[in-house]
Amino acid sequence: MINPTDLTYTFEEWTGAKYVQEYFLLGLSWLLTALLAVPLWILCYMYLSALIVQIFDKTSQLTENSSNKLQRICILVLAHLWDIFGKIWHGYELHGLENVPDGPALVIYYHAALPVDYIFFISRLFLQKKIFCRTVVDRFVFKLPGYRRLLEALRMFTGMKKDCLTLLKDGHLVSISPGGSREALFSDDTYKIMWCNRTGFAQVAIDAKVPIIPMFTQNVREAYKTLGDIRVLKRLYEYSRWPLSPVYGGFPVKLRTYLGEPIPYDSNITAEELAEKTKIAIQDLIYKHQKLPANTVRALLERFDGKSKED
Repeated sequence: MINPTDLTYTFEEWTGAKYVQEYFLLGLSWLLTALLAVPLWILCYMYLSALIVQIFDKTSQLTENSSNKLQRICILVLAHLWDIFGKIWHGYELHGLENVPDGPALVIYYHAALPVDYIFFISRLFLQKKIFCRTVVDRFVFKLPGYRRLLEALRMFTGMKKDCLTLLKDGHLVSISPGGSREALFSDDTYKIMWCNRTGFAQVAIDAKVPIIPMFTQNVREAYKTLGDIRVLKRLYEYSRWPLSPVYGGFPVKLRTYLGEPIPYDSNITAEELAEKTKIAIQDLIYKHQKLPANTVRALLERFDGKSKED
């Protein structure tokens, strides 16, 4: 009489069914590794940048050289470091640089899930125009271990209106993302702008009498993704104000940053009207340069066709 156990063993040997679970788990582990590899590499890149800043700080203390000169050299090293990464991994391009004035202005940009496009932007801006952009960031960023000195070196600060106003009146370029972490986590492949009626940035521009420059990076949400559509993670963010949704991806899609035409200072406009005008300007950049709904495969193929979305 044939033993059922022998039949099962023979079937598994013949079909390879006993290896299916093993192959599935192996494939799943490789997939998870691939999706997290680049975000983890960027994390290492950030700590490498922080280490470079610390080295320049120590050099300044030991040699008693001009700290301003060494700081500029340090920024130059960091700019090249990130620009090389942008060129190699994302074929990064910056368009509309002529729209950045030599004097003060306020840059308003769409916030990506992982805003490496913004780091590429300030790096390229410094390398090509020797302009250093001051950046408003969320408070939680300064609480990340080992980041504070790097953020200070990159002239990043938490967004107090009086500080922004002072910098603009002193002639500096300042950037703000009104959507912040909420837009980074919970926007989607339609590149939905999520500002929650924020108008403070517009009032700052009016008070400082400076133009606003809208900015958007093509395909940035196809490069790095979040699990922000999970309801529990949304509730956690609203409760803690910490971006607890994991970031994954790092796909080497084509990234192009577009700077729109400046929105000039107008003494007769209200902050609400200027905020809406700025939102429309960024939305126009999205419609003009981003195929919607966005698609990662298409964004990857754009690395080879050398063309942006048709106007």
